[in-house]
Amino acid sequence: MRHFAENGRVSPDSSAQSATELGIARAAALFERLDVPAAIAVLEPALVADPSTVEGWNLMARLRLAADQAAAAFDAANRAIALAPDNPRSLATASRALSLLGRHEEAVTMAYRAVIVEPVNPQWHDRVAWALLAADRQFADAEQSARTAIGLDPNEAHYYFTHGVTLDALGHSDQARQALLTSLKMEPENPVAQHRLAVLNGEAAREPEPKKRGWNPFRRK
Repeated sequence: MRHFAENGRVSPDSSAQSATELGIARAAALFERLDVPAAIAVLEPALVADPSTVEGWNLMARLRLAADQAAAAFDAANRAIALAPDNPRSLATASRALSLLGRHEEAVTMAYRAVIVEPVNPQWHDRVAWALLAADRQFADAEQSARTAIGLDPNEAHYYFTHGVTLDALGHSDQARQALLTSLKMEPENPVAQHRLAVLNGEAAREPEPKKRGWNPFRRK
């Protein structure tokens, strides 16, 4: 709602807020079109004008992740956390950036914090699974988190993919194969899941894990 001064004009604070909201909306639209550099260029001045927007910093963090700028992504997520310490998206995004930076203990802690804040959101359980996988430890806990994500949203192919990766890490090849097949039935053109399944079937060589394993920065859910 707009706020008016006594003379009936829109107050400066309201104008600034509207400009910030417009900048965020434009940046989000550009992100949807996968034009990350343009989205960052639009969002930066909006955040300079109004650095108190959690939504804006969260979007900037995701944009920086998509641009392979993990340190800048963590800084942006931290700005959001400072404004709203219990915002689960901020915590989960910070967790992802920390994983990329090799700060695995902090990444796992941040992911669990997001789950504590919003335990019914499967995205945060999925983030716990990947944080643990990136840390190369507690694979049983990672598998449990992946199963929880599926239980909360059984119609999302990505969560079956995550489950397959955690089962593979535990050495349960047959179960991992079934999870990946389920993921591919729901999303047949996913090349990452296709490759994982080919590796399990002995049709492709196992390669070193990319630093972004399991993470799609353009996911909107």
